[in-house]
Amino acid sequence: MKFEIIKLKEFNGNKCSVYSIFVDDEQRTLFDRFLEENSILFKHEISDLVLRIQSINKKFGARQSFFKMDEGIPGDGVCALFDLPNSNLRLYCIRYGNSIIILGGGGQKPKTISAFQENEKLTEENYLLRTVSQKITSRIKDHEIFFSSEGIELLGELEFNEDE
Repeated sequence: MKFEIIKLKEFNGNKCSVYSIFVDDEQRTLFDRFLEENSILFKHEISDLVLRIQSINKKFGARQSFFKMDEGIPGDGVCALFDLPNSNLRLYCIRYGNSIIILGGGGQKPKTISAFQENEKLTEENYLLRTVSQKITSRIKDHEIFFSSEGIELLGELEFNEDE
């Protein structure tokens, strides 16, 4: 799998940088794909998620209270943007403190299931972000990816090839 992390220009606030991921030769980011896949059935929930991301980006930063933490393995930063009690959507992301989030994909999480592992789509999206997080962490350790002096941007080599 090859992928590239890109900053989402539509979220240009100063509290938290927002990124997403192009995977392989896909012409849209994981977040864009999530929006397209869910915009018809879950129009209001998509609007709510986008408004929450804008609030994180411009007003509050990526406070832990906005996220369901520990959706991956300990320390990998994989989490889910908290949904409202009656929401059916789960959006996975990687959170780096209060300053950076990388939006992945997700999908419908019916209230009839208690764990994402009970849903093939959610499992696939979650494990993809775990892999991405692992590769980012490796590059951070190798000083190939680093944080800006303000701590609000990812810099360095944000393209990953298949052989890594």
